[in-house]
Amino acid sequence: MTFRVLASIVAVTLTASALVAQTPSPELRAAEVIGADGVRAHMEFLASDELEGRGTGSRGYRIAANYVASRFMAVGLEPMSTLGSFFQDVPLRKSTVIPESTSFTWASGVVVTTLLHGEHYLGAAGFWDEESAITAPAVFAGYGVTAPEFGYDDYADIDASGKVVVVIGGAPLAFGTNPAAHYSAGSTKAEVAASHGAVGLIAIWTPAYERRLPWPVLQRFLRTGSLRWLEEDGSPAGSPRALRAGAIVNMAGAEILFNGAPRPLRGVLEAARAGRPGSFDLSGRVALRVMSRHEAISSPNVVAMLEGSDATLRDEYVVYTAHLDHEGIGEPMDGDSIYNGAFDNASGVAALLEAAKAFAALAKRPKRSVIFVATAAEEHGLLGADYFAEYPPVPREHVVANLNIDGNMMLFPTDDILALGDQHSTLGVAAKRGAARVGRTVSADPMPEQTLFIRSDQYPFVKRGVPALFFINGFGSTDPGVDGLAAVQRWLGTIYHSPKDDMSQPMHFESGAVFSRAVFLIGYEVANDPQRPRWNPGDFFGETFGRNRQALP
Repeated sequence: MTFRVLASIVAVTLTASALVAQTPSPELRAAEVIGADGVRAHMEFLASDELEGRGTGSRGYRIAANYVASRFMAVGLEPMSTLGSFFQDVPLRKSTVIPESTSFTWASGVVVTTLLHGEHYLGAAGFWDEESAITAPAVFAGYGVTAPEFGYDDYADIDASGKVVVVIGGAPLAFGTNPAAHYSAGSTKAEVAASHGAVGLIAIWTPAYERRLPWPVLQRFLRTGSLRWLEEDGSPAGSPRALRAGAIVNMAGAEILFNGAPRPLRGVLEAARAGRPGSFDLSGRVALRVMSRHEAISSPNVVAMLEGSDATLRDEYVVYTAHLDHEGIGEPMDGDSIYNGAFDNASGVAALLEAAKAFAALAKRPKRSVIFVATAAEEHGLLGADYFAEYPPVPREHVVANLNIDGNMMLFPTDDILALGDQHSTLGVAAKRGAARVGRTVSADPMPEQTLFIRSDQYPFVKRGVPALFFINGFGSTDPGVDGLAAVQRWLGTIYHSPKDDMSQPMHFESGAVFSRAVFLIGYEVANDPQRPRWNPGDFFGETFGRNRQALP
């Protein structure tokens, strides 16, 4: 062989290698269908005034649901055969407190003090009966936490049986951010109180919670009514029957309950900051009567599927979620009463739809099947996701991962994403790989005090043992003149859950598109991995919930 021929062969080989290196993989080619214009178009429609804030059970929400179903159909996704359509109706009971028919008195010795609704307390809507009433002695149970895995029990030194339990928000930070968030959840505190024999529950709205959600804003939220999804027998899920009545008290109301207590309220809150608020009997009896108005409504999850290509793995499912609802029409602010929910969460649904389009554009489908769910009633307690996780249209034990999108924040050009929960399971590895393919890093939670991991639709899946990630566009800015974290915190303090969350805000749609590509590629990694996602060894959520899952056959 001559040197010239050898050189030619080498040159051709190197050229071919270079072409292979420059040719994008099938999944990267599919990701290219995701664009800034697509993200913007979805958001412009979903966050328009015509949809009136997509309130649960409203006409505007139904229009939004039809839009999502039509987009699923347009890209070639199929409805779930077990549902018969793209819609999974979620039966709901709405309960709205009637303040003028609600009362709360505190009797300590011969002194009876009347607490005023709105000024001292807010009655908790009843879901079993329209009238919820209780008279019983009260006991303070610290955080209201029983956590044997951490050697911690607020109920160890008290008897809560037949009593009204008074608790403060939060949990010991020594547990770690996300375990503490789990024990901070109101639903968890209610379950624990009921398990200890309590008949009522009163939560103290501490200064820390006041900073996160001011009392007047909390009042506004509760005035719109609360929801629970209904079991087949009509019972409200997530409402322990044993807890016959409940309320939230602000600091003024809590001071009344702590008058004459073994320890002053301020001292208790100071001890709570050190992780040990203490528990003890209070000196009086609660007489609480809450009148509520019940209404039956329904609101659908929108569900579509892309069947996997592998003969075995197609029977395992990666579930994407993004909540479709927002607050609807509410109390006016600066003359505007439509709570459009552009970033929360038209942006997340836009990312969901763009990811679905990319999956449908693949030359070869992923090995596992992928389900896309635009969920209902997230703003009322993650209800649509909770209903789906309890009644999935496929065998529950075959759901291997949840990838939830809530907040494609694109206030500025971003250089990272958040994949909250990445430290808990092998999904964290997939998140880093997928994000890196579009030039993004995965950052740690910059606001652990917000307890975000329990506040969106991944949490119902986690509670059923399914490894999950919660995606938010990152807070790192490529613009050196923008402090991303400060910008997001300003947004939370001035725009979040207000009519100002509309399409008039600054929006960097290209960042929204790159985020959507990252979310698609992460799911692609999970859907093709020969191994199903696993909780990390010794992980709190894996130990607490993962063992309850039935193994795949």
